[in-house]
Parts: sequence; C-alpha cells; structure tokens
Amino acid sequence: MPSLLLVMIFLPALAAAALLLLDPKATATRARWVALIATVVTFFVSWGVAAQFVALPAVASGDRGPISPQMVLRQTWLDLSQAGPHSPGVKFEFYLGLDGISLALVMLTTILTISSVLVSWTAIKDRAAEFYACLLILETGLIGVFCAFDILLFYVFFEFTLIPLFFIVGIWGGPLRRYAAGKFFVYTLAGGLITLLGLVSMVVAVVQKNPTLTTPFSIPDLASALVANPLPAATQTVLFLMISAGFMVKVPLFPFHTWLPLAHVEAPTAGSVLLAGVLLKLGTYGFLRLLLPMLPNACMAIGLPLIGTMASIGILYGSFCALSQNDIKKLVAYSSVAHLGFCMLGLFALNKEGISGGVLQMINHGLSTGALFCIVGMFYERYHTRQLHELGGLATKLPLLAVAMVFTSFASIGLPGLNGFVGEFLCLAGMFKAGDGQGVIFAALGAMGVVLGAWYLLGVVQHAFFGPVHVPAEDHSHGHEPVSDLNAREMAALAPLLTLCLVLGLFPQPLLDLIRPDVDAVAKLYDGKHYNKTTVATLTKTPSVALGSETAP
Repeated sequence: MPSLLLVMIFLPALAAAALLLLDPKATATRARWVALIATVVTFFVSWGVAAQFVALPAVASGDRGPISPQMVLRQTWLDLSQAGPHSPGVKFEFYLGLDGISLALVMLTTILTISSVLVSWTAIKDRAAEFYACLLILETGLIGVFCAFDILLFYVFFEFTLIPLFFIVGIWGGPLRRYAAGKFFVYTLAGGLITLLGLVSMVVAVVQKNPTLTTPFSIPDLASALVANPLPAATQTVLFLMISAGFMVKVPLFPFHTWLPLAHVEAPTAGSVLLAGVLLKLGTYGFLRLLLPMLPNACMAIGLPLIGTMASIGILYGSFCALSQNDIKKLVAYSSVAHLGFCMLGLFALNKEGISGGVLQMINHGLSTGALFCIVGMFYERYHTRQLHELGGLATKLPLLAVAMVFTSFASIGLPGLNGFVGEFLCLAGMFKAGDGQGVIFAALGAMGVVLGAWYLLGVVQHAFFGPVHVPAEDHSHGHEPVSDLNAREMAALAPLLTLCLVLGLFPQPLLDLIRPDVDAVAKLYDGKHYNKTTVATLTKTPSVALGSETAP
C-alpha cells in the first residue's frame, strides 16, 4: 500500500521528466500520448489505492483522534531527539497517508487531469511537450497536497502547485497571460507565506506546551495534542487569522478573489479545468484539515461570523458579477466564487450536516465547473469567441454540445437528482442548524445565491444555444474545417464528469459513507455547542477548556 501511494503521487512527475529530459523535442502527437497514458495509469493506480483503502478494517471512534489517516507511509528523515541533551527533541518525517476526505479529492484530481489532457489535444500545438509536462507536474503537486500528513510536506506541495500553473497560464494563455500569471502568483504566494508563518508559530507554541511531543510537524499528532491541551483563546485567534490567510486567497473568499477571474479567462482550457476543479479546493481542504480540528475555540468564536460573512457576500457578489458578464468563461469564473462560498458555509456550520455538505460540494463543484470549462473551451475552438452577444442557436448546429451544456448547467445550479442539489442542501441545512440567528441569516443569503445561479446559467443556455441562430461566419480561407459537433475524444473528456454528476445526485450515500468517519471526528469537537454570544464569550475567557470534554460550556 505505501508503494502504491508513492507511485500515485510521483508517476505523473516521472512522465513529465521523460518528456522534458529524455525527449525534449518530442512531437506534439507523442507528447499528447505520453501525457494521456501517464494520467490514465495514474487514474487506475488511484482506483487500486481506493480498493485497498475500502478493504481496510474500520477504526473504532474511541481509538481515533480528530485526524486519523488509515493508509500510511511514515519515515523519519531527521531525528534531532538523539542529537544531544540540548537538542530540540523533535523528528522531521516523510509522512504520507489517506483518509476518506483526501481519497475523494485524489480521485477527483486524477479524473479531471485526464479530461484536461483530452481537451488540450488540438488546442496546444506550440511547445506541446513542455505544456503536458507542466500539466503532469501539477497533478503530482495536487495529489501530494491531499496525501501529505506532515505540515512541512503539506506546505511544500501546497506552494509547489503554483509553479506549473504559473507557466501554464503565462506561456499558453491569452493576450494578458503574463499579467494574469503574475497576479495569480503574487496573490497566492503572499497569502501562503503568511500561512507558513502561522503554521510555524503554532508548532512552536504546541512544543512549548507539550515538551514531550517529538513529532510536532505530524498533522494527526499536532491535532490530538491541541485537542487534549488547547492553546489560549487569544493565541488561537491570532493563529487562525494567520494560517487562514493563504487559504482565503486560494478558495478564494471575498475580497481576496480578484486574481481568479483574470486567471481563468487567460488560462488555456486545461488550466481553467484544474484551477477550478482542484486547485481552489486546496483552500477549503486547508481549512478542513488544519484549522477546524486544531483551533476549535477560534473557529467557534471568530470563524463562524467571519467566514460566514465573507462566504455569504462572496455568493451574492459572485452571482451578480456573473450576471453582468458577456464573456462566458468569465461568467463561469465568477460562478466559482459563488459556489465555493457554499463550501465554506458548510464547513463553518461546524456540524456533521454542514461539514459533510462542504466536502461533497467540493467534489460536486470540481465535476460540474470542470465540465463547464471543458464545454466553453470546445465551442471556443470552433468559433474563436466566448462573447455571448456573438452566439445564438448553437443547439441547431451542435446538438450534442447543447445537451452537455444543459445537463452541466442543471448540475451546477442544483437541480434535484443531480449532484449540486445534495451538496448545497446539506451546506444550507448545516448552516440553518448553527443557530443564534446568524446561521439562519447566512443560510438565507446562500439560498438567494441558488436562485441567482439558476438565473445566470440558464440565461447563458437560452441565449447561446437556443433562439435564432447567430454564430460567427465559418472561415475556410485559412484552412479551418467546417464546424462539427462533439467528436469521440471530446465525449470521452466529458462523459466521466457528466456520469458522476448524475450518479452523485442519485446515489450520494457511498461518498458520504467514505468521508463520514473523518467528518464525524471533526464535528465531534463541536457536538452540543451552541453558537450564542454567551458561549463565545465563555470560550474567549476560558482557554483551558477542551471542547471535547463534558465540562465544556
């Protein structure tokens, strides 16, 4: 099992090295096939890992901490505890693992990377070997984040993903690609550095309080130590604000979202698919993996009002911005700001329903928005425009593409029977349950976002695909072929995403069962706590209270 973890993470990087080092002048066709084979093999390896994970015996709830990976590869690479009497007494580890939440996100990554390769098949002609190498390296970084259970390793993979996406946008993007890539890099790196400072400060604070802890960089060990012996409330608040900085930018939460629309518009289709489908989930995953289980007092005292407010504003702001767009790709980009707001509302409901919905919505958004960006890229290849006023009646010329667009739009707006409905319902139900009025207000604002989402996406469908035919004239003077409907390669890119949108809408229980033990372990820290002003005041004045104890307020 540990060897499969290593293969799953580093196989794409090895394929990228083969493209860049062994065959740097590979033809575009050869580079495409190398990338496709590597991503397909990685997908099947991830299925093998999933099969072994499901076969593992369940861990009793009393035997697990707030974070308990079941599939583990753990090796010490530097042990300072044996260095002498005055050594820090800590170990640095190479700690990989999987739990249900990280496994679901790994599977999402491997599926979307295959679709990204397929939609780039004819769109990328220049420096194809380098492009596909960047795509494969990005896949390694994304899988690595979800498998890392050491804080340093997590941060290395977290920041490493910036590099390949920076080149994907900056080299193969649109006219403003360099500006978009630079803005993306500066925003996310600046936020990440503040997060690193917060993580290091938290580790130092924990070591000072728990001098016998020899593995303070282990995420499960650190979470268990913080639950058993929590930091003072003021310290938790400062650490929460510092650590969440990089995650807020990555989600992105309003008002840290301004880098996202331009990055999406300028990125090639594959870059947009992975950026929306997986990279944005690094922010929500960071909140769920590090902040909710490690700083529960701060999450209750300031996390719910702060993140709830930012997420609610983001839902409405992103929806109204999407309504005003004429560029369809930019419209879908702003829809991501709104949909990620639902994920954050669910996570910071701090109960089982909300957290389950937040994780489910992370998967749902990756599938439906990834498919939307694929579709936008497909009709851009045909008509070389994304301007809504230049398109109309496409369903008469591209009926299969129209069916895919209608289906994906319904999934994205949360039509009952499709995946978006289950995730959004659980997120809003969890926030309604949060209590004390503010949760109800946040949920009500989120529900308004559902209505607005239907408005802007169905507006695109009606304007671009139905009504009078209005498309740019076909240009045959430069060798452009007549416009045709979806081909087999494009259907192969979309079919898995659309199938999963339907399956998760009708049968979400297997995914909910997969993540339930890990969600329950986090939600258990907040069981029986009410988010009223008295509780928050008590939490901020009694830093020694352990939220899991019977004496908690």
